[in-house]
Amino acid sequence: MNLIEILPQPSEENAALLLHPSDHVAIARMALSAGQAIRPGKEAVILQDAVPAGHKAALRPIAQGEEVRRYGQVIGRATQPIAAGEWVHVHNLAFDEGSRAYEFPRGDIAPPAPPAEQPLFQGYLRRDGRAGTRNYIAVAAASNCSAHVVDLIARSYAGQALPENVDGIAAFPHGDGCGHAIGPDTDQLERTLSGVLDHPNVSAALIVGLGCEVNQVEHYLGARNPAPGRIFGLTLQQSGGTSATVADARRRIDEFIARAESERRVPLPASKLVVGLNCGGSDSFSGITANPALGVCSDILAGLGGAAVLAETPEIFGAEHLLVRRARNRLVADRLLELIEKYKSYLRPFGGSFDDNPSPGNKEGGLSNILEKSLGAAAKSGTSPLNQALDYAERVTAPGFVFMNTPGYDPVSLAGLGAGGVSLIAFTSGRGSAIGFPTVPVFKISSNTGLYHRMSENIDLNAGRIADGTASIPEVGREIFDALLRVASGQRTASERLGHAEFVPWRIGPIL
Repeated sequence: MNLIEILPQPSEENAALLLHPSDHVAIARMALSAGQAIRPGKEAVILQDAVPAGHKAALRPIAQGEEVRRYGQVIGRATQPIAAGEWVHVHNLAFDEGSRAYEFPRGDIAPPAPPAEQPLFQGYLRRDGRAGTRNYIAVAAASNCSAHVVDLIARSYAGQALPENVDGIAAFPHGDGCGHAIGPDTDQLERTLSGVLDHPNVSAALIVGLGCEVNQVEHYLGARNPAPGRIFGLTLQQSGGTSATVADARRRIDEFIARAESERRVPLPASKLVVGLNCGGSDSFSGITANPALGVCSDILAGLGGAAVLAETPEIFGAEHLLVRRARNRLVADRLLELIEKYKSYLRPFGGSFDDNPSPGNKEGGLSNILEKSLGAAAKSGTSPLNQALDYAERVTAPGFVFMNTPGYDPVSLAGLGAGGVSLIAFTSGRGSAIGFPTVPVFKISSNTGLYHRMSENIDLNAGRIADGTASIPEVGREIFDALLRVASGQRTASERLGHAEFVPWRIGPIL
């Protein structure tokens, strides 16, 4: 979709980017002044307005009601006549859901066999064949009633020396688990917690409840235990209160640590990597630099037999026709559209729209509506066939490009990816983000160099060099892949070094 892979150094002559020959707008590489001439295409255009960096300038007159294109795709309709050289943004461009023609696949494209020669990383091979990039002991709350105790349990190990190959005691407190209606909401929470307890980055886990909540500890034990011998449970009511539960938990966790001490990293093929793809605090450069570069990394991973998992359903809306075209078969395509329709049904009772998604920061960064944001966000998935479409927190079982239905709200999206079994997450940002996850390393990629310098302690790699003209999309994509191998082998990400470990499950139902 994005035709530009190598950009020249910014100058007045190439101060604006034309991303596709059919586009009505060009993207400012730097802040541009009214009266300045730009020539992103064959014809020069005199700017009528000042255009902030990352924002759009009209390349020709656009009539009121006419469709406006970026990336060669429709991003909305003009709400008033727009002259050549005018700034195009929310004041004269409106979201219009419109209609998209779906090109459904014919037949079935089976994923290719992984090549025999593979890049390697040093990871933890689990009994079920999955590969971990970290080795944590997890302690999860069954409900809000035990969330504080879970925090106390994890904090009780602060400052205590752990074996070198035990990454820590990771707490999963949250505000749900009781006051739920029995049904889809409780089922989704149970699926989410099961996924973070039985995770390749977790050596062993403890689920802690009050004892009388809707989300009973027993749901995760006995015959329903997803990892017998690795997941155990406690309740405050049985243990005798807060302090007694902390003491009981520590006795069990000490046993976990002794066992985890014997687990060692071993060389594993890159085909065992499952990488979550997320973006947050996006700007207009996200779809030009960081996201396409991450797409190159995703294609490298898919070609090796690993999995790249795109999330955030609101941020593929408007680009879903491009993903349908890439589905391996009609079944996968239909499942993707079914998940999008399910999300629309979720929004309707609240009067919500997918276009509620762009945040004030997204808009300040040049993204006018969800269509424009989604077309750039979908670039993270590369060009490989879509092999699987999953609901929230379902386990990833297919190689190659996979989609998961999650909100665009970052902590909730990361919780779904983590529960689905991703062993690391690549996270692009244009405005800045500091989020992490308790047991999954989150690798941050900036879309512009200014952000990289402003939030250098939070960013792991600068894809803004693409817009600066000092690196190409394929070069940065390969850098991301190589960096993820190092992270998978134990190198700490910025979010890990800073202690970011957010966990927010998706609550979809009423509170009783």
